[in-house]
Amino acid sequence: MTTPHKDEFGNPVGHPVENWQGCEMPPRSDMVGDHVIVSPLDVARDAKQLFDANTTAKDGGRFTYLPTRAFEDLASYKIWLDGMTSTNDPMLHAIIDKATNKAVGVAAFMRIDPANGVMEIGNINYAPALSQTIGGTEAMYLMMKRAFDELGYRRYEWKCDDQNAPSRAAAARYGFTYEGTFRNAIVYKGRNRDTAWFSITDTEWPAIRAAFEAWMSPDNFDETGRQRKRLQDLRK
Repeated sequence: MTTPHKDEFGNPVGHPVENWQGCEMPPRSDMVGDHVIVSPLDVARDAKQLFDANTTAKDGGRFTYLPTRAFEDLASYKIWLDGMTSTNDPMLHAIIDKATNKAVGVAAFMRIDPANGVMEIGNINYAPALSQTIGGTEAMYLMMKRAFDELGYRRYEWKCDDQNAPSRAAAARYGFTYEGTFRNAIVYKGRNRDTAWFSITDTEWPAIRAAFEAWMSPDNFDETGRQRKRLQDLRK
């Protein structure tokens, strides 16, 4: 157990953060990986590709835990995207498959707090073409790398509906630590949401980054593309 820091009055306090001056807002520039490009969303460029990619799903179940329902037509989807891209927070990104050069998912930096070095990843929606792919994992890695390595953020958050088992599992797989559930946190779609909170801190990031990079290595996949080691096992 570490000895707590104390102030001049002998009261226990948090450890010092030397020379802290805050962080910058994320830039509106591409994050380029081997499989995907995570790019600030351009409605004219991305809307139709994203809409078409989502229509390949068998139903609208991917939107169950998102703030909106599945969009019935491209026009309504564009209106929503126009609103989402009109400000810097949330900062919505398209995830573009390098093999096809098509947008197949979205994710946003949001609740960005440069003064304290905290941001959240949210509004994640992967179309079937991106789900359970190396590129889908790489997209999360690239966004974390921007937050921690490029910008020096101290805390990176993931929040989801407590009932959203796939999202909770994804957070655990990516290395987020569960911190607790905020009860009666939100009312959306006419129902209550208890919100599960997860985070990664800057001190945890180096080990998590190493696991991502080991998992994405070509050596970790056999001739059929099957992984040899799971991402979560590489952190042990």
